[in-house]
Amino acid sequence: MSLLLRNRGAMLMLMISIFLTFTGIGLVVPILPTYMNELHIGGSVVGMLVAAFSLTQLIVSPLAGRMSDRMGRKRIIVLGLIVFAFSELAFGVAHQPWMLFVARMLGGIGAAMIMPAVMAYVADTTSMDERAKGMGLINAAITTGFIIGPGIGGYLAEFGIRVPFFAAAVAAAFVAIITFILLPESRAAAVHDPASGQQKSESLVAQLLRSYREPYFIGLIIVFVMSFGLANYETVFGLFVDHKFGFTPKDIAFVLTFGSIAGAVVQLTVFSWILNRFGENRVISVCLLASGVFILLTLFVHGYFAIMAVTFIVFLAMDILRPAVGTQLSKMAGESQQGFVMGMNSAYTSLGNIAGPIVAGILFDLDINYPYGAAALVLVLCFLMSLGTGKRMARRSVQAK
Repeated sequence: MSLLLRNRGAMLMLMISIFLTFTGIGLVVPILPTYMNELHIGGSVVGMLVAAFSLTQLIVSPLAGRMSDRMGRKRIIVLGLIVFAFSELAFGVAHQPWMLFVARMLGGIGAAMIMPAVMAYVADTTSMDERAKGMGLINAAITTGFIIGPGIGGYLAEFGIRVPFFAAAVAAAFVAIITFILLPESRAAAVHDPASGQQKSESLVAQLLRSYREPYFIGLIIVFVMSFGLANYETVFGLFVDHKFGFTPKDIAFVLTFGSIAGAVVQLTVFSWILNRFGENRVISVCLLASGVFILLTLFVHGYFAIMAVTFIVFLAMDILRPAVGTQLSKMAGESQQGFVMGMNSAYTSLGNIAGPIVAGILFDLDINYPYGAAALVLVLCFLMSLGTGKRMARRSVQAK
C-alpha cells in the first residue's frame, strides 16, 4: 500500500487546515471595496493592507520552517491555527485602519506557521512518485479556500460586514482543537539534521542569500513572480470591477468563485497526470504565458460574463502553476531540507505578495488599468526566462534525486 493511502487521514486533516487558512485570507477580497469606502482609504492603503499580511509571513516563514523540522509539524500547525483564529477575530472588531493592519499581520504569522509545516508534512509522508499527487491535493485545498473565501465573504457580508470574520475565527479555533487531537506527527519530524544547528542562527536575509546558491533558486524566482502577478491581480480585482462595472460584494464573490473552481477540479483529478505527461518545466512555462496574456485581456473585455471567462482562465493557469512549482522544489531539495525549502517557498511567495499589492495599489490610484498591465508584463517576462532556464533546472532536478 502506498504511503499516501496509509496517511490519507492525516492528509485530510492537512487539507482542512490549509483550506481554512486560505478561506480566511480570501474573505477580505470582496469586502475590501466596502472597507475602502467606509474608512475613506485609497488604493495605496488597500495595497499596503494586503502587503502587511505577507510582510509578517515573509519574516516568520523561514523560522517556522526550521521550527517544524526541530519541533515537529503538528505543533507548528496547531499553533498557527490558534494565531490565525485571533487574527480573524481582531479583523472583525477593527474600526480603524491601524487595527486592520494589526489583524492582517497576525494572520500573516499564522499562515507562515501553517503553510511550510503542511508542505513539509506532505514531503515526510509521500514517496517521490507520490509527491506530485500529495502537493496537488494540498494545493487543491488552497484553491478551494480561495474559492470559498470570497464566496463566504460576499454572501455573509449581507448579514453584516464583520460577520464573515467572526465565523472564520470560530472555525479556525475548532480545527486547531481537532488537529491537536487527531493529527499524528509525521514520521520524519523527529529526525535531526546536524546542519540545522548552523541554519538556526541564520537571519532571514542570510537564508534568502543562501537560497541563491541552491539548485532550486530559479524555481523560487518563479514562485516570486507568480505571487506578484496573482497578488497584483487579486488585490485590485474587487476595486477594479467596483469602479468600472459597479459590481457588488456578492457579484465579486461569484466571479471569483466561478473563476477558481476549475483549478480545484484539475488539482484533485488530473494534475498528477499533467505533470507526468508534460513535465514540470513545460507546464510552468505554459501557465506563466497563459496567466500573463489573460490578465492583459481583462483590460479589454466588457460585461459580467466576459470578466468571468477571463478570470476563469487566469485562476486555472495559476492553480496549475502553484503546485507544479512546489512539486519541482520539493523534488530538488534533499530530504533533510524539506522544511527549509518549503519555508523559502513561503518566503518568496510572501515577497511577491508584498510587492504585488503595494505596486497594484499605487498604480490603481494613478489609473485603474495600470496594475493589470504591470502584472501581465512581469508574468510574460518570467515566461521568457523560464524558456531559457528550463533545461538547466531539469538537469539539476535529475542530479538532486
